[in-house]
Amino acid sequence: MLNSAMAIEAKEDILGDLFAKGLSASTGVGAELDLVEAHKWFNIAALKGNIEARMRRVELAEIMTENQISAAQKAARDWLSRAKN
Repeated sequence: MLNSAMAIEAKEDILGDLFAKGLSASTGVGAELDLVEAHKWFNIAALKGNIEARMRRVELAEIMTENQISAAQKAARDWLSRAKN
């Protein structure tokens, strides 16, 4: 039971870190303002189950160009591919 709780806590930490990277990139606080980078991190966090990241990703997409969204999605796929290896 303890291992299960620790695994859940570790997953929540990872999701929080991914979301925090997106938040930093989307606001320019603690990182350079970069909507493509922000969308990438929110997308990865959303794919891993972070509901707030899903909402932030949708909000960002409303102010981004199609080319920016495509670049962010490619960056997310690339990151996920590297993370698997």
